[in-house]
Amino acid sequence: MSRVKRVIVILTVLFVALLVMAFVLENQQDISLSFMGFGTGKMPVSMFVVGALVAGMLVGPLFGFLIRNRRLRSVYDGRS
Repeated sequence: MSRVKRVIVILTVLFVALLVMAFVLENQQDISLSFMGFGTGKMPVSMFVVGALVAGMLVGPLFGFLIRNRRLRSVYDGRS
């Protein structure tokens, strides 16, 4: 990777980290969520949103991997 690309990637990561930190600092109101009878304790709004972001970052690629494997397997078996 060239130096310019590396600097751009580092600046982008720092910018995103700064945005996340600003979001967390601005959303410190305590709330509790309830869904289908399950409830949570009071936590800041930012914890729920960042938790949903992390869960999506983990689950999204997992689903993509599973779908890609299923497609490749059907191509190798002669199905389309």
